[in-house]
Amino acid sequence: MLVLRVLSIALILSISLAPNVVRAEKSLTADEVITKAVAHAQSETHTGPQNYAYTKVTVADEIDGSGKVKDHKEKLYQVRFQEGITTAKLISVNGRYPESSDLKKVSENESNFGKMTGHGKRARTDDGGSFLTSELAARFSYRLAGQETINGRLAYQIAFQPASPEPPVHNLVDRLLNRISGSLWIDADEFELVRSDIQLRSEVDFLAGVIGVLRKFDYSMTRTRMADGVWLNTDSSGEFEGRKLLDSKRLKTQTHIKNFHPLPDKAPSLAKAAG
Repeated sequence: MLVLRVLSIALILSISLAPNVVRAEKSLTADEVITKAVAHAQSETHTGPQNYAYTKVTVADEIDGSGKVKDHKEKLYQVRFQEGITTAKLISVNGRYPESSDLKKVSENESNFGKMTGHGKRARTDDGGSFLTSELAARFSYRLAGQETINGRLAYQIAFQPASPEPPVHNLVDRLLNRISGSLWIDADEFELVRSDIQLRSEVDFLAGVIGVLRKFDYSMTRTRMADGVWLNTDSSGEFEGRKLLDSKRLKTQTHIKNFHPLPDKAPSLAKAAG
């Protein structure tokens, strides 16, 4: 009896002292997780409010050769998502009202970004999981690195690297994609992209180095599920080093969003109401 009591106590202690490790109900392979994430990202399913707004703060510091900040830009945007379209209005630059040159630069960046990605200004959310396309996913190979709890939600950690043989290159973006690796965290319940850490494996030159060279590309991004069910890029940071023409460049960036709130649905037009 004494032995049984000792064994019972030991069993109870082992259970109570064991780490509380959360695991998904069903174990999936890395490829299965990515397939589900891509399918979700490209679907029209949307559980949160159809219209919402928030404030976005971006900080960019250009660093000189001695490590000092050469140029500092802190920009404040008011972002609105309505009728399936995201618009960002520049509110201030370094605490002052934006000049015409600032507004022109924002417009040029939006245009270039839309041409590069093919998404334009239309997006299901704020440039987040909607970029997980089957074409992009096919360029990499994946490995399940584990599971982790982020913001109270279980996520799969997926390590990735360029597929072998190397995918074909059609533009500058393809060249960059063939040189990056890192990890993705995918929500185990909704299969949304939760976090990404991306690094450059080897430098990338543009036009045989005549235009420039990208030597460092470290980027991290976190997406958060808002109370209303919307997933947004809430924080990001990056460090980039390279050369543009004859000038060496080093840039550090940070982005943060706040003041998320739903917007009322647009009232129907008089013409539609009359019809």
